[in-house]
Amino acid sequence: MTASWKISFGLMSICLLQCRAASQKVQLEPLNSTALRDSDVQFIATIQGHWEVTNWGVRGIQVLTIINSTNSIIPSEDRFSARFCVNTSRSCVEFTVHNVTRADAGEVVCNVQGHQPVTAQLYVQESGTVSIPGGNVTVKQGGEVELECVTTAWFPAPTISWTQNGQAVNSSLYNTTSTAHGDSFNSTSTVRLTASRNARVECLASLSTLTAPRSSSVYIEIVPKPPDWTVLIAIVVSFGSCGLLVFLILGIVICYKHRKEKKQNYQDEMRRVRTHSRLSVISTTEQVRGQANEYYESENQRNDTGDWTESGFMKHRHMTFV
Repeated sequence: MTASWKISFGLMSICLLQCRAASQKVQLEPLNSTALRDSDVQFIATIQGHWEVTNWGVRGIQVLTIINSTNSIIPSEDRFSARFCVNTSRSCVEFTVHNVTRADAGEVVCNVQGHQPVTAQLYVQESGTVSIPGGNVTVKQGGEVELECVTTAWFPAPTISWTQNGQAVNSSLYNTTSTAHGDSFNSTSTVRLTASRNARVECLASLSTLTAPRSSSVYIEIVPKPPDWTVLIAIVVSFGSCGLLVFLILGIVICYKHRKEKKQNYQDEMRRVRTHSRLSVISTTEQVRGQANEYYESENQRNDTGDWTESGFMKHRHMTFV
């Protein structure tokens, strides 16, 4: 029983070593490759020792055969090609898939006759469109702007980011959702920005195979904020109120002075009129008395020049006696 177990173990070990040695005779690089749709992708097989025929398969379909003895390379279609590596012996073969499509994604198998097949994995990405609907935006300074970026027909869903005047926008200011649409993905990303100055805002969608992100951009134009007239109005109202009060006071003073002067002028006029009336009465009386008695002299005394005086008033008068 013990001897039988030992024999079985020894045979198993020999088989494993032989399988390992056989698998190590063919190496395929890279074992995982990701390519962008319509690009070319290469796989390199290194074969140790003599070999006669090598077959290449993509997604389970044999697409190319190499016959070493006749130096023949037989592709199934023009999109597949092979060649021996430069400056090496025939132990190195380069296999190329041209203009890869999504249908090429999957296993790529190198099968060297007499050896174990070696398998690599091919992934194919596809870029679609990027757009910011609505175009340029005009907003008041300090206002909030909401922009939406839409990507369609991508595989896998792209990584979306935003920039403002070339500076990355904080990821907390935008959110992105992606949904499957057939065998591709559509994504929507929404960003909210505070408009403090004119800015160029750009949405970028990227994949690992893209040398540069696909992008779409718009411009945010700031409309000058209308001036705040509150302070100026308050100042104008204050000065206006003070000026109105001053004019009111001046008006009252002027009116008071005018009324006072008018009253005084009225009193002076009345006094003048009374004085004139009194003098007229006296003059009339004296004329009557003078006609009655040519020697009559009133209580008014005549001075040396022949002028008559009455109660402090002096009146020049030329009298003619008949």
